[in-house]
Amino acid sequence: MEKYTKHTSVAALMNRSNVDTDQIIAKQFLKKVERTGFGAHLFHDWRFLEDGSPNPDFELNKPEFKDAKILVAGDNFGCGSSREHAPWAIDDYGFNTIISTSFADIFYNNCFKNGILPIEVDSDTLKALMSEINDNEGVSFTVDLENQQVSTPGGIEVKFELDGFRKHNLLNGLDDIGLTLEHIDKIDSYEAKHKANFPWLWAS
Repeated sequence: MEKYTKHTSVAALMNRSNVDTDQIIAKQFLKKVERTGFGAHLFHDWRFLEDGSPNPDFELNKPEFKDAKILVAGDNFGCGSSREHAPWAIDDYGFNTIISTSFADIFYNNCFKNGILPIEVDSDTLKALMSEINDNEGVSFTVDLENQQVSTPGGIEVKFELDGFRKHNLLNGLDDIGLTLEHIDKIDSYEAKHKANFPWLWAS
């Protein structure tokens, strides 16, 4: 998992509430166990017309939002089923930050396991961020995880709360496997002792 660093990026606006995981990545695309390749199907039913061409009315198809890493969305983002493919698709598409007033619990937890920072703000702050994007589509926001702050060219500065353990993991690029590998010396030591005591269990 890549380390989350301070960055300035285009902020894309999706002014929709209750965006569920089936809209994030529809069930017909859940056919792989790898984490890659799902970005092509992110928001498929909204993003594409029936003939497969891009839907010109869908927000994220606007050229101003190309290469955005920050997604600003409405209330209760990531509700619905618990599929981990949803953050996989978001990450694979290129987003590493989502700003909303609230997230579904399972989706929120899955974001951290996939290098995505979900930032919760109050409704007035969200309206202000959305308004700045509406007034200047293509505007870039700065996300400073170390200092837990989002800042905008319009002068908005938002401090956000974050659990220290999750912050540490994002800053250091640690998922569950990475956390385990931090103890690789102890794991190797245990395996060596186990092989010495029970060699028949390790015979090939």
